[in-house]
Amino acid sequence: MTHIDPPGGQGRPAVPSATAAAALARCVSVEPAKFAAAHWGHTPLLSRADELPNPAGFTDLLSPADADELLSRRGLRTPFLRVAKDGQLVPAARFTGGGGAGAEITDQVLDERVLELYAGGATLVLQGLHRTWPALIDFTRELGAAVGQPLQVNAYLTPAGSQGFATHYDTHDVFVLQVDGRKHWRIHPPVLPDPLEKQPWGGRADEVSATAQGPAALDVVLAPGDALYLPRGWLHSAQAQESSSLHLTVGVRALTRYALVEELLALAAEDQRLRATLPFGVDVADPDAIEPELTETVEALRDWLLRADPAAVAARLRQRAWPAARPAPIRPLAQAAALAGLDADSRLAPRAGLRWQLAPQGDTVALRLFDRTITLPGQCAPAVRALLTGAVSRVGDLPGLDDDADRLVLARRLLREAVLVPA
Repeated sequence: MTHIDPPGGQGRPAVPSATAAAALARCVSVEPAKFAAAHWGHTPLLSRADELPNPAGFTDLLSPADADELLSRRGLRTPFLRVAKDGQLVPAARFTGGGGAGAEITDQVLDERVLELYAGGATLVLQGLHRTWPALIDFTRELGAAVGQPLQVNAYLTPAGSQGFATHYDTHDVFVLQVDGRKHWRIHPPVLPDPLEKQPWGGRADEVSATAQGPAALDVVLAPGDALYLPRGWLHSAQAQESSSLHLTVGVRALTRYALVEELLALAAEDQRLRATLPFGVDVADPDAIEPELTETVEALRDWLLRADPAAVAARLRQRAWPAARPAPIRPLAQAAALAGLDADSRLAPRAGLRWQLAPQGDTVALRLFDRTITLPGQCAPAVRALLTGAVSRVGDLPGLDDDADRLVLARRLLREAVLVPA
């Protein structure tokens, strides 16, 4: 659970749980402080299986049998599957089709065509597993709490001797977790350090290709249970060895300082000087004509930036970041049953992974969530805080309210809003 509970607009995130720390420990062979200082966003880190805490490797997260089930029995649709061969994506029409009687869809994954492509050397990419596979839903939530950023998970299934993609770089950091088989990785330094999402490798294909011809910064074969951390921008290619390979790629969709710039510029629209129209008849293609306007604009922007309100920027960043990492799934039927049977002895718990802020607003209190804001009477604040921090779980013990009837009204509202779950 991550939250900010701001007295007077200030606050701090909750300390990551033991399970969050354990999730990170499965991916890196060094202490978190050393990883943060020496590797995070800077340099790759190779962690061998015998340096990591789980001797079983990563098959508990997604095994080859699990991948087969996803491809055959789960009604998978695009874009939850991509197929690549010889460095190019295979058109989805080659491996999807109608779902048969009673399934009015036309893009369901067809297992027979997947078999044909895979047997012919194509790489299968199962996408968005942090939303579809239970073990990875939980693991991703915990690892995301440890690194403080939203994550995504893809799985790459590559036939023996095959390579799905040419040398390239990603615009987000990744943890590579080798599940099954062996894969040869060649890592080269960035041609563009810290690329943004709007700066994909395709725009620098010649530089990437030239750099890939030079000596590798890291040339390794990952075996089952090994892990590799790659900061965004580092060039990489991977080829399966003597047998098929399955690895997970956990992508870190971190916000950057450029996101701060974007939000600052969006807020700058409040400044009248920055909204001013350029002079009548100005030739915008003439550098000499633009120079005085540019000078005045830069001055106005500098003045505005010195007055920028951190609270306003934080509010906009919250709207970006929080929806990117959903909290733990709820069970609608169990939740409805808990609502029907709620009484003073009922015990409730905060929804795992829920981000929240509790802020006073006059006689009311605003509970800000990842997708909405709930307004409650001000006297509910102590009870809400106690529930969401886990200080109290029994409905009848909620502080700050006059009687059990009021406590039940609040608990019922928070259950219905999926803020709480049955303990």
